[in-house]
Amino acid sequence: MSGLAGKGLRAEFWRRYPLEDLTRAEWEALCDGCAKCCVVKLEDDETGDVVYTNVACRLLDLDTCRCGNYALRRQLVAGCVTLGQENLEEVLTWMPRSCAYRLVHEGHDLEPWHPLISGDPESVHRAGVSFKGRMVAEYSVNEDDWPDHVIEEDV
Repeated sequence: MSGLAGKGLRAEFWRRYPLEDLTRAEWEALCDGCAKCCVVKLEDDETGDVVYTNVACRLLDLDTCRCGNYALRRQLVAGCVTLGQENLEEVLTWMPRSCAYRLVHEGHDLEPWHPLISGDPESVHRAGVSFKGRMVAEYSVNEDDWPDHVIEEDV
């Protein structure tokens, strides 16, 4: 954890501060890089249930599970949702249960594979938590076929 201070992060900030008190750097560091928030999700109009697909946003780098244009993602992708203080309650309802923002908001600790705990940004992939290697590019799937790409696993 000694490297956190050099990145402008307070020690164990996720345990010590609520989300609304995090610095911008701390907020960004909470992302574990799983890419689950960057896949197409489908909502049932009648029940409101949300299911995940393996169809990745067109900006997502499938090898790194990171956005290819993070700074401009909202301008480039219609419907891109940026998690922030103003929409936290709404967005967290469909974020994966393993999401660090959701865990911290609900008063839980981060998982052992989270890069802030392990010190290794690849730990989320090695733990099999990320969608790395399990996604298809959005441009390769017709929108009408998205329901055929629903992920059955519990996210």
